[in-house]
Amino acid sequence: MRKRQTYTITDPSLIKEALLDWSGNYEKVVWLDDNGHCNAFHSYDGVLAVTRHTSKSMIVDSLGGLKSSMEEKQDWLFGYFSYDLKNELEGLHSQNYDGLEFGNVHFFQPEKIVLLNGKELTFLYLEHCAEDIESDYGQLLSNRGMWQQERIPSTPIRIKMRIHKDAYFEKANRFLEHIHRGDIYEANFCQEFYAEDSTVDPLGTYKRLNAISQPPFACFMRWDERYLLCASPERYLKKVGQTVISQPIKGTAPRSQNKAEDERLKQQLSQDEKERAENIMITDLVRNDLSKSALKGTVVVQELCKVYPYKQVHQMISTVIATVPKDKNPVELIEETFPMGSMTGAPKISAMKIIEELEETKRGLYSGAVGYFDPNGDFDFNVVIRSILYNAANKYVSYSVGSAITAKSNPEKEYQECLLKAKAMRSVLETD
Repeated sequence: MRKRQTYTITDPSLIKEALLDWSGNYEKVVWLDDNGHCNAFHSYDGVLAVTRHTSKSMIVDSLGGLKSSMEEKQDWLFGYFSYDLKNELEGLHSQNYDGLEFGNVHFFQPEKIVLLNGKELTFLYLEHCAEDIESDYGQLLSNRGMWQQERIPSTPIRIKMRIHKDAYFEKANRFLEHIHRGDIYEANFCQEFYAEDSTVDPLGTYKRLNAISQPPFACFMRWDERYLLCASPERYLKKVGQTVISQPIKGTAPRSQNKAEDERLKQQLSQDEKERAENIMITDLVRNDLSKSALKGTVVVQELCKVYPYKQVHQMISTVIATVPKDKNPVELIEETFPMGSMTGAPKISAMKIIEELEETKRGLYSGAVGYFDPNGDFDFNVVIRSILYNAANKYVSYSVGSAITAKSNPEKEYQECLLKAKAMRSVLETD
């Protein structure tokens, strides 16, 4: 059981800042921020979930454990699915280099949850720490007790490329060979940028990344010595009652400070034959994934290839909704749709096999999903893209970017799209 207490606040933006700083006192943290992107599927302006090392709250590290924990506890669970969960779901494997070492599945039952919606701040605390609500709220208002642990000074970051430009072109052409042979018709090809023997200030770096991008599915996650600093624009999957929503992104264009030029870039993206083909292929894959559980005739493409402007880029997004049976297990919906089609390609399994052969890094949490299950079995998960990953124990910093390879792809243009997507991550790391 949880104690619930709601307060009315005057400045949500200051509270968000205070919540982030206050989270530094905990070893397991998930912070989700919609950055003011309210839409038809909006749930919360901000969500913080935290737990200490010493807590007896539940930790889950398998799909089976997740299912049984949800049935037994019927409480909130926060955490992530790594991209390499695909190996368990589809009998695949990953033997590429992994400098980050995130597990396939990790969830925790938070001691403390704070929900922000408008000017309402709601505390949901487990009984053993319920008496902390008033003092914690006081700390947030007065900015006392923030980040009590010692901060490690950042070191200059020297970013390296896992795949250099010539090798990228060679690999992109090998993807095209597979497409022309009919093995696949689309694949998401990703490359890693990384730094070794490096230390960063995770919270400060996240704040800078979020300020640059202000995306609707931002996330700061700490799992002991591992951190995710995420500026994702993409929702993977959301469930509300019997309704399931997926919003795949395929299609990217730069922004311009010139209003007329920016509008031209937006229109150009919306009419780009290759970008629309990418999006439609993945939308069809998502429809197919959702149809595995959906009630007959309920899978609907609500929006197709709509272009949305974000601070750094324009994105082409489609929205697919479906209705599932009342008794459908929420974890089974993840199993039937993961990994998200926008990060794999189509057909999905064939694309994942070729991706594993041609990429040089184990994706791990990149291309995975972070979010929560609530006590009713509803959930919301993002796609882990536009993100910096950091293993403080290994002093290893990484960010990856990708683009969709289709029959009409030009390797040079795909390479430039990757650099565009990498711009925000690189800029915040190189300021340290």
